[in-house]
Amino acid sequence: MSDINQLDDKTRAPVSQRPHRIEAGGEGIGANITVTIDGQDVKVPMGTTILEAAEKIGIRIPTLCHHKDLCVAGVCRICSVQVDGMRTLQAACAYPISQPMKIHTHTKKVRQARRHILDLMLSNHYGECYTCGRNGNCELQSLAQEYGVDFFRFGKMEEPIFEIDRSSHSVIRDMNKCIMCRRCVRTCIDLQEVGCLEAIGRGDETEIGTFMDKPLADVICINCGQCINRCPTGALRANDPTDDVWRAIDDPKKHVVIQTAPAPRAAIGECFGLEPGVPMTFEMNTALRMAGFDKVFDTNFTADLTIIEEGTELLLRLKQALVDKKGPVFLPQFTSCSPGWIKYIEHFYPDMLDNLSSAKSPQQMFGAVIKTYYAQLHNIDPKDIVTVALMPCSAKKFECNRPEMMDSGFKDVDYGLTTRELAKMLKEAGIDLPRMAKSDFDDPFGTATGSGVIFGATGGVMEAALRTVIELVVGIKVENLFDHANIMPVRGFEGIKYVELTIPDVGPVPDILKGLFDSWDFLKGVTVKVAVVHGTGNAKKVLDNIKAGGKFAECHFIEFMACPGGCLGGGGQPIPTTPEIRAARAKAIYAEDEAYEIRKSHENPAVLELYTKFLTEGPCGHKSHKLLHTHYTPRGKYIA
Repeated sequence: MSDINQLDDKTRAPVSQRPHRIEAGGEGIGANITVTIDGQDVKVPMGTTILEAAEKIGIRIPTLCHHKDLCVAGVCRICSVQVDGMRTLQAACAYPISQPMKIHTHTKKVRQARRHILDLMLSNHYGECYTCGRNGNCELQSLAQEYGVDFFRFGKMEEPIFEIDRSSHSVIRDMNKCIMCRRCVRTCIDLQEVGCLEAIGRGDETEIGTFMDKPLADVICINCGQCINRCPTGALRANDPTDDVWRAIDDPKKHVVIQTAPAPRAAIGECFGLEPGVPMTFEMNTALRMAGFDKVFDTNFTADLTIIEEGTELLLRLKQALVDKKGPVFLPQFTSCSPGWIKYIEHFYPDMLDNLSSAKSPQQMFGAVIKTYYAQLHNIDPKDIVTVALMPCSAKKFECNRPEMMDSGFKDVDYGLTTRELAKMLKEAGIDLPRMAKSDFDDPFGTATGSGVIFGATGGVMEAALRTVIELVVGIKVENLFDHANIMPVRGFEGIKYVELTIPDVGPVPDILKGLFDSWDFLKGVTVKVAVVHGTGNAKKVLDNIKAGGKFAECHFIEFMACPGGCLGGGGQPIPTTPEIRAARAKAIYAEDEAYEIRKSHENPAVLELYTKFLTEGPCGHKSHKLLHTHYTPRGKYIA
């Protein structure tokens, strides 16, 4: 497609969505073909894979290398099926249907082939299942049980061959458990377009490795954890700090607080057997207190704070461009909430770092506020406060360990927990989350808005920002412009979305911004151009378009999220992940937004109180910049 805005969020579409070469005498692209699978007839469009055709009539074919988010590989062959008239077995995930055929999915020949394939994989797979983080949720383990593997037919790996790579704050690699499915490679190269993992060598000497076999911490890994979400075994896992968190909880001298982001609350139920999309927000508050946390706070509070700081920064850049006309103005402004995205732009587009908002992520804002304002409010020595962040994201572990994230005078956020890790902690404490009574968050950071909640979905930061900026500038309720304040054009799972909004008239400058602006006249009649991007593969398309002077260069504000679907598809969320699962999580997030009485960040009374009592110079003031922003001027010069 020529229009970048219509590009899919995958860098390479599944086989069923791509045209296939048509042999002579074929029926043409789009023709329907009848095939028979295990005696059942099914009519499918030409190019449909055998696997997709079987799924259509409820016939399950096992897979390992196949994943709905990824391009077809056909390397593991566990999905082998028998086709009448063909000498060899075919990989169902990769074979496109181009003519009528009879397919058999569980003949003796098929069953034996699959069993032998499993036996060969197990012979090169080291480790005891009981000590593996994927025990009970491992696709190889499940297939071994399903196919009756009761001994190691081809032997087993008695000693590990590879040293476990623990260099990264976010991702641990244990290639002794790798089964060479290449999902991680396709995720890193095709889906995210990062390319820090690749298949090295040929034949039986092939390994999955990094550039020059360097540790993950020393290559261009962006810590997004998407490889973890798609790895079928325990070869990739997040760097788990739960033992350290338990030690803090058990230490009577420590005051341990936890903030919970919206995306984990929409997904953690999956770890307890619930269907995707069942929110556990208020049950989780009760569970966390039972587990021993002293206070349970809502990350949505600092999501609202982020909107006010980042929105003010955008308005200041627009004023500088349209009124002051002094010095370089870096537009479009890029969001800075996703640490995987930040790492991506640092690696691949360092010349565009000036476009990043200087606002920290909600996680890091919270840590700084906890160890300053909260500590003063409750007369607690900040060195005795342990801040834990429940996040959907493995990159948040890297973010909280960045050496510059100590603006409170201490490490602002001590530990980042993924959704999976918290579920493990609750189970260890004997807590059955779905059976917990509901309870609210603790004050003073328990008050949030619907805008904070929708940060969990792609487009959520943009929608929250537009709700606030439009209302502050135009001077009328955003509900008068968008039904129930739902800004639908920025929602959805298209990889790249582009929206134009014209400001017909302006209102008075609200009190909170009067120290920065005299009037909004410079915005009257301006058409604000924004975009929403998720997945770094899509980010690359947009950034290249900006550098080439394309339409995205004319944008004023662009939301970037590193992970497909945004935070709800983060690298710390429950496994498995699919487009359908992410859609269910998004539905839960938007339903929670609808349930809030206050749905706009600038109306959060607790945030306004913070500005009144602590950040008294207002948004983007001196103290706000010290605690809530990164300390980089344009061109990257560090300032104290």
